[in-house]
Amino acid sequence: MSEAPLDYFPLFLNLKGRSALIVGGGEIAHRKAALLLRCGAQVTVVAPDVVEKVKNLPLEWLDVPYASSLLQEKRYMLVVAATDSPSVNEQVARDAEETNALVNVVSDPSLCSFIFPSVIDRSPVVIAVSTGGASPVLARMLRTKLESLIPMAYGRLASLIGRCRDRLKAMVESLNAKRGFWEEVIEGPVAELVFANRENDAEALLETKLREAATAAASEEGPTCPAAPRPSASDREATNGAMASGAEKSGGVGEVYLVGAGPGDPDLLTFRALRLMQQADVVVYDRLVSKEILDLCRRDAEMINAGKEPKHHTIPQSEINDLLTQLALKGRRVLRLKGGDPFIFGRGGEELVKLCAHQIPFQVVPGITAASGCSAYCGIPLTHRDYAQSVRFLTGHAREDHVLELPWDNLVHSNRETLVFYMGMLSLGKIFSELISHGMPPARPAAVVQQGTTPEQRVLVGTLESLPGLVESADPKIKPPALVIVGEVVGLHKKLWWFGQPAD
Repeated sequence: MSEAPLDYFPLFLNLKGRSALIVGGGEIAHRKAALLLRCGAQVTVVAPDVVEKVKNLPLEWLDVPYASSLLQEKRYMLVVAATDSPSVNEQVARDAEETNALVNVVSDPSLCSFIFPSVIDRSPVVIAVSTGGASPVLARMLRTKLESLIPMAYGRLASLIGRCRDRLKAMVESLNAKRGFWEEVIEGPVAELVFANRENDAEALLETKLREAATAAASEEGPTCPAAPRPSASDREATNGAMASGAEKSGGVGEVYLVGAGPGDPDLLTFRALRLMQQADVVVYDRLVSKEILDLCRRDAEMINAGKEPKHHTIPQSEINDLLTQLALKGRRVLRLKGGDPFIFGRGGEELVKLCAHQIPFQVVPGITAASGCSAYCGIPLTHRDYAQSVRFLTGHAREDHVLELPWDNLVHSNRETLVFYMGMLSLGKIFSELISHGMPPARPAAVVQQGTTPEQRVLVGTLESLPGLVESADPKIKPPALVIVGEVVGLHKKLWWFGQPAD
C-alpha cells in the first residue's frame, strides 16, 4: 500500500534578518507579526489603520492600502494576508507567487504555500503541530496535551547539550557510542539536575562525564553507556549538595521522587509529577492515591502499597523509611507517591531525613493539598474578605491515649479564621465539643467533605452543634478520607458549589 501524500512539508525556517510582509492591521495581523518578530524577522505591516498593539511592536508600518507594487519593489521571504477582504487576500497570494515568496492567507488554506502551526516553545527545542489547515482548533488541543508532557527545562537541557556536542564529536568516532552517551545524559542525573534548577551542578557533572568519555576513547574502549543508566557515586555528590565530604564513593545508587498526588482528581497533578511517574522503576504509594492516578505511572514499574488506614498500617512509617532507602541503594528510581502534598501532614520530611542519612539523592514535587482541593471543589473558599482573613491547617489525629493536643484557646480566639482538620473523622465529636467548651459558638458553620475532587465527592454541611449528628445518621456512612472545615466561609457553599452535588 502506497503512503498517503503530505499536504505540507514540515520545515523550520531561519528568519533572522529576513524580510516579512503582513497585509492587514487587526488582531490576527498583530499575532502573526509578534510571532515573526520573536524569530528575528524584519517585519513590515501594510494597512491604512492598525490596532494599537501593532503600533507598539518594533516593525515598519505603511499606512496605505495594499498595492501589488509593494511586492515588486521589495523582495520578501514570506508574506501574510490577514485582511477582511477576500479579493485583497487573493491578490496578495497571486503577487507573492509571482515573486516566489512564501505566502499564508489566513483562513484560506487553498491559497497558502505555508501555514502557521501550533507551537510548543522550549527553545531551542521547538515542536510544531499542524492539521494542514483542516482544524486549527484540533491543532491547538494537541499542542495543549503536548505542553503538559514536556517540561520547560528541556530547552535549558538542550542548550547545555548543544554547548558540549562538538567536544564529544571530536573525541568519539562511534555513532552508537555518541548516541549512548547522550541517552545517558538525557535520561540520567545530568537532566534531573537541570530540572531541579541546578544548571551549574549539571554542567559540572557533564564535564566529568566528558572527561571520562575522552579517557575511555583514548584507550579505545569508548564511553560506557549502560542500557538502564544509574548515577555513580561521583554523580551523587553533584546531585545532592548536602552530602558530607567524607561520603562513601563506591557502588551505584538510585534516586527518590517524593511526589504529591493531590486530593484525588488526576487533572490536578503537576506536569513534573507526571514526568517522574512515567520514569520511576518502583512506586511506593499511599492509600489515598486513587486508582486513576496510579494508572498514569509507568506500566512496568513495580507497585508497592504502603497505605495507612485509621488504626491499621499496611507498613509502619519506620519500615517505609527503610524501604525507600533500601530500594534507592539498589540503584532503583523510586517514586514515593502521596495523597495531597507530601509536606502537609504527609510525613514526607521524616522520609527525607532517612534518605539524607544515607546520602541518597531526592526530589520533592508538591501536590495540591486536600484543604485547597476539597474546599475549591465544594464551593467553600478558605479565605474571604468578608468572613475569614486567615486559615489554619490542623491534624485531628489523636494520640494512642485518645488525647488531642491542640491550642484550643487560640483556635477560638478569632471568628475570622477558617480551621481545616485533616484526619479528624474519628475524633469529630471530641474536636467540636472542645471548640464549643473553649468558647466557639455552637452555631459556627462546619462541613465534612468526603473524597473531595473525585466523582464520589460528598459534602455534609451543618454547625458545630449539629454536624456530628448529621455524620452519625448519614446513609451511607461517611468514611475517610474526609476533611473537616470550620468557619463562616462554609455558609458560601450553596452559592458557590459547582462540582458534583451540593451538600446533603
